[in-house]
Amino acid sequence: MILKCFCCFARKEEPNISAKNNSREYPLEIYTLKEILHATNNFHNDNKIGEGGFGTVYWDYIIYSLGLFIMRFNLLVQIAVKRLKAMSAKAEMEFAVEVEILGRVRHKNLLGLRGFYAGGDERLIVYDYMPNHSLIAHLHGQLAVDCLLDWHRRMNIIIGSAEGVAYLHHEANPHIIHRDIKASNVLLDTEFQAKVADFGFAKLMPEGVTHMTTRVKGTLGYLAPEYAMWGKVSEGCDVYSFGILLLEIISAKKPLEKLHGGVRCDIVQWVTPYVQKGAFDHVADPRLKGRYDRAQLETAIMIAMRCTDSNPENRPSMMEVVEWLNGGLGRTKGVSDVEDMVDEDEEFKERRTWQHRK
Repeated sequence: MILKCFCCFARKEEPNISAKNNSREYPLEIYTLKEILHATNNFHNDNKIGEGGFGTVYWDYIIYSLGLFIMRFNLLVQIAVKRLKAMSAKAEMEFAVEVEILGRVRHKNLLGLRGFYAGGDERLIVYDYMPNHSLIAHLHGQLAVDCLLDWHRRMNIIIGSAEGVAYLHHEANPHIIHRDIKASNVLLDTEFQAKVADFGFAKLMPEGVTHMTTRVKGTLGYLAPEYAMWGKVSEGCDVYSFGILLLEIISAKKPLEKLHGGVRCDIVQWVTPYVQKGAFDHVADPRLKGRYDRAQLETAIMIAMRCTDSNPENRPSMMEVVEWLNGGLGRTKGVSDVEDMVDEDEEFKERRTWQHRK
């Protein structure tokens, strides 16, 4: 049984920020350790919801006091707390980067930061809690068998994730490269709306800088070739990762699948023959049982193939991706908006494929 604790925090009134994608209606809070310990029941295991490279995530309820004009009322909200496993220079840097990035961004498709605590050996980040967990849980994890992601939800998750990344690239100041776009870093709220999360590897791009060379971070299977091999990071690296994610959402295939003999086949290598033959239905997740819009399926796959072009110069921007997705998946049911964006013959025949051996 998950224990629930309640506590009240006074909040100073903050002017409402008028923006269509603003998701933060509360000021960023610096918490005390006592407050977080009380909310999580001293980090009790009953409250643990996940564990990753950074640390353990706990959740519980907190009552916030929000000031709206001259009226005040209590609003019950649910939070998640990420706790650093152990102090190290690397972990400290990732904590600082994540707080810095999340403190800068406000968008309906980015995970909201409520506050943090930094003191002694404790580093804690407080987020909005996402009741439908991560995308990876629905595609490959404990929730996959329930198949809660119908075609409509998958399309909304694709578009929402794209809009979140496009905001980082084109609207955030300075621009931000996420560097770890993947299914486990897309969280789902009550309505299965996508929230891009985990900014520990993110890079701020100074004005006028289009790319830089850096140490490789991220997850095998999602990394753009130029980044994986030479450490060249640009917005195009996120575009490539998003293309992999798009194919993963449609097919429920992992970015890297193990074949006989220890050979690993990446998802682009797997899907390319079907695209060349126009056999798009073979790409769709069998659990959908044919319940999808075929024109939308074709559009989404073709966009993904453009995003995963081995030459970063040929990849679209995330703003273009959002426009194509909204045209081909949202407002229309055809591929007319994206018909001219690919060469269905030579480009795919010459596509670079990658095999991974143990």
